[in-house]
Amino acid sequence: MENDLMTDEDIAQYLRAHPDFLCRHSDLFDVLTVIHPRHGHAISLTERQLHVLRGKIQQLERKLAELIRFGEQNDAISEKVHRLATSLLVAKSYDGKRRALFASMQDDFAVPHVALRIWDTQTEGEEFQPVSEGVRAFADGLSRPYCGAPTNIEGLDWFGEMAPHIRSVALAPLQRGKQVMGLLALGSEESERFYSEMGTLYLERIGALASAALLPEIL
Repeated sequence: MENDLMTDEDIAQYLRAHPDFLCRHSDLFDVLTVIHPRHGHAISLTERQLHVLRGKIQQLERKLAELIRFGEQNDAISEKVHRLATSLLVAKSYDGKRRALFASMQDDFAVPHVALRIWDTQTEGEEFQPVSEGVRAFADGLSRPYCGAPTNIEGLDWFGEMAPHIRSVALAPLQRGKQVMGLLALGSEESERFYSEMGTLYLERIGALASAALLPEIL
C-alpha cells in the first residue's frame, strides 16, 4: 500500500534513533552516495568520510604550525629578555644600567624611541623632572602596562623632538614594592606597533627588571 511506504523523513528519523545502524551494516558505505562538497558529483560515504578526515588533518596541521610559530617567537623574546637581565646585572651604575636598558629596547626589540620618567628622587637630570598629578594617577592606576594610542601630551613630550610623530606607545610602570615610582615609555611611529589587545607579559617582566635595576641606584 502506498501509505505504508517510508518517506525520506521516516528514514532520517530511524537513523537518528539508531545511530549504530551503519556500524551493523558497514557494506552500505560503498553503496550509498552523497554529493562531493566541492565538485558536486556523487561519491560514496567512505570517500566522503575520507574527505572530512583530510579536512580535519589539514586544520590540525595548520594549528600545529601556528603553535610552533608562536613557540619560536616566545623563545626568541625570552632570549632577548634574558640578555637584558644579564646586561643589567653586569652594569655597575645607574647610567650603565640605563644604557643597557635603552640598547636592549632599541637593538634587540627594535623599539625606535625609549624614554624614562622617575619621580620622588633628588637625582638631577631630564628624566627626573617632576610630573603632573595626572601622570602619577594614571601610573598608579595601571594594573598592567598600557599599550595603544598616546593619550597624554605630557607623556609624548618625553620623546623630545620625535613627539609629534609618535602614533603608539607602551608604558610600563616602574615600582618599588607596590608603589609606582616612574614609567618606562616606548614609542613608535607605527599606529599598530603597540595596541590595546596585545599581550603584556614580557613588558611586565621588562618593567620589573628595569625597576629592580634602576630604582635602587637613585632612591
